[in-house]
Amino acid sequence: MSATSLEPQAAVAGTTAHTLSDEELRNIHAYWRACNYLAAGMIYLRDNPLLREPLHKDQIKSRLLGHWGASPALSFTYIHLNRLIKKYDLDAIFLAGPGHGAPGVLGPVYLEGTYSEVFPNKSEDVAGMKTFFKEFSFPGGIGSHCTAELPGSIHEGGELGYSVSHAFGAAFDNPDLIVAVVVGDGESETGALATSWHSNKYLNPVRDGAVLPILNLNGYKINNPTLLSRISHEELESLFKGYGWTPHFVEGSDPEEMHQKMAATMERCVLDIRRIQGEARASGNPQRARWPMIVLRSPKGWTGPKEVDGHHVEGFWRAHQVPLAGVRENPAHLQLLEEWLRSYKPEELFDVSGRLVPELKELAPTGTRRMSANPHANGGLIRRSLRLPDFRDYAIEVKQSGRVAAENTRPLAWFLRDIVRENPHSFRVFSPDENTSNKLDAIYEASKKLWLADYLPVDADGGELAPDGRVLEMLSEHTLEGWLEGYLLTGRHGFFSTYEAFVHVIDSMFNMHAKWLASSLEQKWRAPISSLNLLITSTVWRQDHNGFTHQDPGFLDLVVNKSPEVCRIYMPPDANSLLSVANHCLNSTGYINVIVSDKQKHLQYMTMEEAIVHCTKGLSIWKQASNDEGVEPDVVMACAGDIPTKESLAAVVLLRKHFPNLKIRFINVVDLYRLVPCTEHPHGLSDNDFDSLFTKDKPIIFNFHGYPWLIHRLTYRRCNHKNLHVRGYKEKGNINTPLDLAIKNQIDRFSLAMDVIDRVPSLQATGAHAKEELRNMQIECIDYAYQNGIDKPEEDQWMWPA
Repeated sequence: MSATSLEPQAAVAGTTAHTLSDEELRNIHAYWRACNYLAAGMIYLRDNPLLREPLHKDQIKSRLLGHWGASPALSFTYIHLNRLIKKYDLDAIFLAGPGHGAPGVLGPVYLEGTYSEVFPNKSEDVAGMKTFFKEFSFPGGIGSHCTAELPGSIHEGGELGYSVSHAFGAAFDNPDLIVAVVVGDGESETGALATSWHSNKYLNPVRDGAVLPILNLNGYKINNPTLLSRISHEELESLFKGYGWTPHFVEGSDPEEMHQKMAATMERCVLDIRRIQGEARASGNPQRARWPMIVLRSPKGWTGPKEVDGHHVEGFWRAHQVPLAGVRENPAHLQLLEEWLRSYKPEELFDVSGRLVPELKELAPTGTRRMSANPHANGGLIRRSLRLPDFRDYAIEVKQSGRVAAENTRPLAWFLRDIVRENPHSFRVFSPDENTSNKLDAIYEASKKLWLADYLPVDADGGELAPDGRVLEMLSEHTLEGWLEGYLLTGRHGFFSTYEAFVHVIDSMFNMHAKWLASSLEQKWRAPISSLNLLITSTVWRQDHNGFTHQDPGFLDLVVNKSPEVCRIYMPPDANSLLSVANHCLNSTGYINVIVSDKQKHLQYMTMEEAIVHCTKGLSIWKQASNDEGVEPDVVMACAGDIPTKESLAAVVLLRKHFPNLKIRFINVVDLYRLVPCTEHPHGLSDNDFDSLFTKDKPIIFNFHGYPWLIHRLTYRRCNHKNLHVRGYKEKGNINTPLDLAIKNQIDRFSLAMDVIDRVPSLQATGAHAKEELRNMQIECIDYAYQNGIDKPEEDQWMWPA
């Protein structure tokens, strides 16, 4: 790539190359007044929506909730985009990053008619406006973020850092789409946002759409200055040039001047985007571009009260939430509120019925060109099912259970490789620089890693880089998760793998996406989107060199906090069950599917047909490890996870050696939610089915991949919970061999077998000699590991008896 291809254009500050005519200026300013009136009205009013009578305190909401500060700049940006959508027939959507900025987006969405179409009780008349106002930040009503209930939204403002990454996810493989994203300057202080500015290095101008970020510098957070607002213009410009952007500046407070500046600057940005794309598509050369962005420096709470009780409001942190908080109790404040609302002259903006006057109504786009009605913002409408090869074709041959070892994720890589081939415009793979480490590198046979930055000669030796790659790797779980969410929310499909220890980086993003999906289920007009499929690998039990810091299976504990309607957890014990689970997840919609599977070699237990049956049931009795058919078991050995399964099976062999008459029932769990009562989760077992499998009174020794108390949490209501004894990770370990780590956390075969002796009444007196031998074997294994640095071969390479 030549150095000249990355030379930035001169940054623009307040250019007026494309000016509005007097009529255009008058109309766009009037439209903005209408937006601001609605934003303020929904914060304060429950009646008298158009002030056709003097404002009375009983017409004010009893609780004033909402955020005014960011709203005027959001609607200002929105309506200037509308002008260009109409002028150039643009396909565009709008993302609002600032927290609690919904009034600034709800206003224009209502004015262009989409809100009333989706929610007929918020009609475009006086009665509808009254309902619209009353229900904002009101029980059972409209949220103060841009939630899933807001037409046109794919991003809930207030996520604090994810707006830009969401925007890029929406732009990938959408060549005609422009994603405008307003970034709050408080939001821009977060680590997730700082990293996401590098997303411009992954946007292919030949096949992708464009992202136009608008950084709104309004100077303050809740009650502190923001960092980027307090550095010099030159430093700010250098910052974004350093990120690889071409920054354009729109700065000021006078509305007329700012309309002219914004109109000219935004139009230039759109034309630059089209030029960059046109040149790249004509040449077929997807070079990295310096995309335009806008820095909009405007007052916080713009056009609101300038002072209240002698204190600054407009342009200060006091404008962040409700500028006049005591209007029901303070007549002077009530008078200030009425003066503020009337300053927008609603009588000039709305006709007698309460509808926006025709000359202003014409300013908004129509149909699906409205950003609030764009199908990309309701991605399920344009989603198409994946073309999936038959996952059975990638099966590991298993002639005898537990007698062959293989890398569980390797066959999954072959499956994903062919999915990439079959879906070249709607499926992407995401990973933070770990696909090869996770044994998923076969994907590169279908598509290399996307790379538009500079190349070095050495990169040709195994770098797997290409400007048209479809595999997205960046060492930022935040950015990757944001890209994936944006991609899914706009109707496409993806797969994300990451190390178990580092999946916690996206805890809050997982939380927000789960909440978004749960809220979407209540909006029948939203079509289902593809599930978010997350493979957690490089797991706790195989951290031989990374040690204690990389041992954390606690993400699962977070997952079970979320709505049972949207979350699923799968723990396939071998490669074939992983393939079956992955096929199911990739076919599903509306879920977050969390799959836990280690990348190292593990024993293989099931043929593909057996794996399909097992995964379909979610848990089942393994007959090869059970000998209780037709009689009551003495003990139930249960397990979930690859290493816990192996150790539990090895424990069964030890127990059979010492106690041939002991009746053992062996249960493997692949769908963790099967343990939950069916009244609490759609996948849960009924109490009768659970009792039939786990018995009502026999000891259960449950060997679990994660923290043991999670199993207790899922099963606490079950009849036999008092006899449930769970083994799992207990924060014991460092640089250990696999078996040594298992022993330290008591999930090893010896601890399990000794636990059975302790729990089965008939063995408590007769099992002393067996316990002594098992303890000796355990000590011998520990000593061997500390002397040789590896586990005893006969234990490490243990297989199920032939």
